[in-house]
Amino acid sequence: MAQSSFIHEVQVGSEWVDYNGHMNDAAYAKVFSQAADSFIDFLGLTETARSRYNYTIFTLETHLCYLKEVHEHERLAIEFRLLESDAKRLHSFLSMTNSAGELVATSEQMWIGMDTIKNKPAPFPQEVAETIEALSILHKKLPMPKQAGRRIGF
Repeated sequence: MAQSSFIHEVQVGSEWVDYNGHMNDAAYAKVFSQAADSFIDFLGLTETARSRYNYTIFTLETHLCYLKEVHEHERLAIEFRLLESDAKRLHSFLSMTNSAGELVATSEQMWIGMDTIKNKPAPFPQEVAETIEALSILHKKLPMPKQAGRRIGF
């Protein structure tokens, strides 16, 4: 059975801090992207597997929420949550917390599996699909994150 959670940890580098003295908005996106890449490996789509299956995952949409400032050298943990999935798409939610356990940012994302030879969407390879299904069962039991499904507006 799949683990119930996946956590990617990083430390805020000085190059991520802007003129306001906190992590730049683009750095949040970069950290979430790196966490997503690690999660894709966790699903079984490592570099070797992507080559073997001729398969990868593309990001279709991202929605970031900045909730609290993050400063140089802070330790961050990014936890992955699967909100929905089908044969070739993942609706994911990533939560970034600081070392005090405070929620500092979220990233809601829609991903699609791609056949890299045909350059078209395609169902997940069987082994990956099984991992996704196991995670889906575990994550459906969790409450919906407050920031999930938000839209931009006043």
